[in-house]
Amino acid sequence: MIAKRAKQVTPFLAMDVMERAQAMELAGTNIIHLEVGEPDFDTPECVKEAVRKALDMGETHYTHSLGKLELREAICRHYSEKYGVSISPDQIVVTSGTSPAMLLIFAAILDRNDEVIISDPHYSCYPNFIRFVDGVPVNVLVSEEDGFQYRLEAIKRKITGKTKAIVINSPSNPTGNLLSEQLMRSIAELSPYIVSDEIYHGLVYEGKEHSILEFTDNAFVLNGFSKLYAMTGLRLGYLIAPKPFIRPIQSLQQNLLISANSVIQMAGIAALEQAAEDVARMKNVYNERRKYMVKRLREIGFGITIEPTGAFYVFANAKHLSKDSYKLAFDILEKAHVGVTPGIDFGSNGEGYLRFSYANSIDNIREGLNRIDNYIHNTRLDT
Repeated sequence: MIAKRAKQVTPFLAMDVMERAQAMELAGTNIIHLEVGEPDFDTPECVKEAVRKALDMGETHYTHSLGKLELREAICRHYSEKYGVSISPDQIVVTSGTSPAMLLIFAAILDRNDEVIISDPHYSCYPNFIRFVDGVPVNVLVSEEDGFQYRLEAIKRKITGKTKAIVINSPSNPTGNLLSEQLMRSIAELSPYIVSDEIYHGLVYEGKEHSILEFTDNAFVLNGFSKLYAMTGLRLGYLIAPKPFIRPIQSLQQNLLISANSVIQMAGIAALEQAAEDVARMKNVYNERRKYMVKRLREIGFGITIEPTGAFYVFANAKHLSKDSYKLAFDILEKAHVGVTPGIDFGSNGEGYLRFSYANSIDNIREGLNRIDNYIHNTRLDT
């Protein structure tokens, strides 16, 4: 009998689209990938050199379960320089990507039926992680008209005696929007704990991102190297937590994961200390793609009320085409040969939207959107 916890984990639809697209490519079809949130840039040379050097130096053994002290110290310096907050290395746990960090946090703070407030739409995996440790995700609807930002009153209406945390994600996946400083400050006062997903920090083109640690110490931060440094396959993330939680999280890490990859931890130090020019270059290119994609999607007829200013996504209203975003996304893939992510992947309130990623070359983005334009105006929609 399959365990209930395994059966209740829903598929990650962006991956379903990508895997179908890959199968089509193997059969000879040219596919434009706008579904995947993965940088198309090569990993910075300083990071690759650090990997080579770590291997040559024999850095291939277990590290401290919290992570290499040098890396944790570098993360502390980064948060001090960027946000003006003071954290200590013993508040950080280095993980093999941000997903394990998320699992460790929810496992440490949630008992059975404890509630976690999340926005809807939200990153696809949040509710699955919460349910996996017997917590209850509680959705707060956010709207296109508000730039998909929380309304404080809507959060307050969802808070109960079982509320353990509020999740924020700024810049957001799937919307690319930022929470305002004032709203973050106000949210920080509402819940016992805030879980702040800061994985897209650094990829902000207008305005400024803020860490939740600027506003409260009762917070858990999720961050990593995949997005900003084009290191998705190297699997390096970390969490920052209040000190009382570190020992139980460490015990979970020791039992479930042991430690993060030793070689890649050395690469993380190089990324933080040497990759600033690479990041600036990538960010400038992303911004050019963002502007083009928003303009072109609007020309095609998609609704974008408030332009996204962070991450590398555009969450576009496609309700004029279909109310079934799953069917629409796969119809576009099969007929236009362009991968896009259905909005339903991000919660019921994402239905009718499509997420487009501009983590691809401008030439591919242009070709992909031209194909979709042709699909809309010349192809019968079976949706």
